[in-house]
Amino acid sequence: MEVRRDWSPNGADRFYNLVRNGFYDNVAVFRVRAGTWAQFGIAADPKIAQAWRNKTIADDVRKETNTRGMVSYAFKDPNGRTTQVFINLRNNSSPLDSQLFVPFARVIKGMDVADALYAQYGEKSGGGIRAGHQDSLFAGGNNYLRRNFPLLDYIKRARLIAN
Repeated sequence: MEVRRDWSPNGADRFYNLVRNGFYDNVAVFRVRAGTWAQFGIAADPKIAQAWRNKTIADDVRKETNTRGMVSYAFKDPNGRTTQVFINLRNNSSPLDSQLFVPFARVIKGMDVADALYAQYGEKSGGGIRAGHQDSLFAGGNNYLRRNFPLLDYIKRARLIAN
């Protein structure tokens, strides 16, 4: 992914710091709607997930749209972005741009991998923040997911690479 601070300074800074500190290592891609989006960003360790659950950042002004390959934060309330992000697997600008989903990055290599993420669980393995079905993920972390949703895909390591 290419993170663009000029698109979303608060979002880019948060993502940079989380990646730098290993937050996204061993994180499940727990919510995939085939051909729509792929969401991740609840820490593998429940203690870390709970610590970050309510650490929000302010909204940024949207400068880009939620087209295929763009990456935005999921959120429940305005100024409520935390750690969960999603990759747009199609052009989602029509439903998402009016709802303050602000892209901060884009996939520049590997969209074929994003398209192939396991999607059969759909909303069952975590749903969205707004649906209120994530308590088990925060309480049980990867142990809960591996026990109940064994076919999910995981991000092994997220690292920063200078361009």
